[in-house]
Amino acid sequence: MPLPNPAPSTVPSGDAIIRVRDLVVGFNDRTVLKGLNLDIRRAEILGFVGPSGQGKSVLTRTLLGLVPKRSGTIEVFGEDVDRLTLAQRRVIERRWGVLFQQGALFSALTVKQNIQVPMREHLNLSERLLDEFARLKIEMVGLKPDAADKLPSELSGGMIKRAALARALALDPEVLFLDEPTSGLDPIGAGEFDELVATLQRTLGLTVFMVTHDLDSLYTACDRIAALGDGQIIAEGPIDAMLASDHPWLRSYFHGKRARSIAVPEAAASARGLVEGVA
Repeated sequence: MPLPNPAPSTVPSGDAIIRVRDLVVGFNDRTVLKGLNLDIRRAEILGFVGPSGQGKSVLTRTLLGLVPKRSGTIEVFGEDVDRLTLAQRRVIERRWGVLFQQGALFSALTVKQNIQVPMREHLNLSERLLDEFARLKIEMVGLKPDAADKLPSELSGGMIKRAALARALALDPEVLFLDEPTSGLDPIGAGEFDELVATLQRTLGLTVFMVTHDLDSLYTACDRIAALGDGQIIAEGPIDAMLASDHPWLRSYFHGKRARSIAVPEAAASARGLVEGVA
């Protein structure tokens, strides 16, 4: 039984559900994002990569309205967020879910109570319905029913990620923001989490914006990848386009010692013309 959605999306599949243009974000005398342009398309998993400290999480927080921008425009569901009233903004915010780094669960609340936090804030539901919806979200992310009454301190790293994902899905969002979702997980756990995200994306028709350093996530879960460098997008496209890029950081990242052992020359040759916006 789905939760009541504030409004159906009017953005056609494949079109940009989030559109960023000329975005400038900084702190004091440091400019982090320098005229960044990016489209996040409906019903895709977009992997967002870049060197540490270059502003990947800053972009996520700016899109969520947690960090102010200096200039530029952000359109969500076809609406310029600068032109929205506070009430309109809150309606928009109900249509996305967020999984922060390390899960960010409330330590004094059980898994069930954590999942119910956004429901209690935005919906007027009975305790019976709150419990039923929390149970459904717990089942959806592959946790056992007895996880509902556990505190975060009683969970493994993988269980924390799944519980945080269940909370992100609490209001049946259209867009899911994932900030380093597999960090701290062992390879098996990370692979299972990637598979879970991909399955939920296909089943629910989600649009997923995934900030990650995990090469396996980029190969197995993402439809498209955007790479950040010096405050701008240096390349975007499918994995083959990343392999084909001659940009020094991308070559080091995708062809370095920890890169996958695949037939890179063939993939790169076939995708040479796919790279968009390489600096």
